[in-house]
Amino acid sequence: MGMTITEKILARASNKERVDPGEIIIARVDKVMIHDVSGPPALKILEDLGVEKVFDPSRVWVTEDHFVPPPDTKSAKNLIELRRLAAKYGLRKYYRWGVGQYGVCHALCFEEALVAPGEVFIGGDSHTNTAGGIGSFAAGMGHTDIAFILKNGWTWLRVPETLLFKINGKLREHVMAKDLALHIIGEIGASGASYKAMEFKGEGIKNMNLEERLTLCNMTTEAGAKNGIIEPDEKTIQYFKERGVEFKPVCSDEDAEYLEEFSVDASKVEPMVAKPVSPANSSPVSEDEGLEIDRVYIGSCTGGKLFDLRMAARIMKNRRVKIRTEIAPATQSIYLKALNEGLIEIFAKAGAIILPPTCGACFGGHMGVLGEGEICVSTTNRNFPGRMGHRSSKVYLVSPLTAAASAITGRLTNPREFLHG
Repeated sequence: MGMTITEKILARASNKERVDPGEIIIARVDKVMIHDVSGPPALKILEDLGVEKVFDPSRVWVTEDHFVPPPDTKSAKNLIELRRLAAKYGLRKYYRWGVGQYGVCHALCFEEALVAPGEVFIGGDSHTNTAGGIGSFAAGMGHTDIAFILKNGWTWLRVPETLLFKINGKLREHVMAKDLALHIIGEIGASGASYKAMEFKGEGIKNMNLEERLTLCNMTTEAGAKNGIIEPDEKTIQYFKERGVEFKPVCSDEDAEYLEEFSVDASKVEPMVAKPVSPANSSPVSEDEGLEIDRVYIGSCTGGKLFDLRMAARIMKNRRVKIRTEIAPATQSIYLKALNEGLIEIFAKAGAIILPPTCGACFGGHMGVLGEGEICVSTTNRNFPGRMGHRSSKVYLVSPLTAAASAITGRLTNPREFLHG
């Protein structure tokens, strides 16, 4: 019997010929990520224990992305502490706010090719699953687990069972990976993949660019998955070749065994919206079209990548927004690319507010917190009570296309109205 891509990566990491679902393994970790929320507490654990060095500083990277720009003195102090601890432990892969390249950790990971296909990547953030889009085993862990890995370079894992999603056909012009993700999560539920691997295959995946694959894997967190993953293909190989990164592709065996298989006709997926208060509370936009809204947010790890901004600009070009619309490129490099392509000008002329690269609004920290009763259409990945501000505010999750269309009309709008796809 063969193995899935997840099982193969974990077998290599644990120096075994094979691993099986449910097996407890000790796995070597290839890359570790911490940011300004997860970094200080994890590194402080090491300092308090008297640990003098991390297992391999070259395999650890740090970004300042959540409370940047610092909204208060507490946040500013936290950044100072992170820099102190990172310097103490020799963490030189440090992407500092306001100094060259920096931004949302999951987009930064891709932009800088910080993780390669086939690697085991553990991050101090729940949406670390994102990097599975390039074919790595990527999972988030808490402060204590991260501290342990930083000291030892390995962690224990239970090998997850794998759910296979065969994506047949091709997404239509007005439908994005975010819509596909919300469709799937709506079908299987918020715990439908609890501690499972979600593997995506098929023509629909082959037709997706890498950024869309990242979005799809990012959202597996909202189904409870341990990881989401897509086999590397020619698009993946070319991307990393251009960045001087060599790797040996890992793919699932033809006779790999899956816990369950699902089939989705991508050509029939509609623009979707996840209504409060769960990403699983999803339905076609057409069912709620016309809902009056107060704000649109386009940004985050699921909505601030260059492709996301390009799609939003398609709709916003030569049009004006009717409500407060904020757009945050996910990294500084994406911001510059969007500037050079004229996207930033399109957004500015449309009347949108351009924000710096930050996670701030996504988790309701700063840079546009929702007030009491406000309704926001957002490209972020969570819509729990109080997620983006006041507990009575409401967040509707959509694709960048739907968000842009809604910004123009001031109500929840199917982007097909503008693209005629």
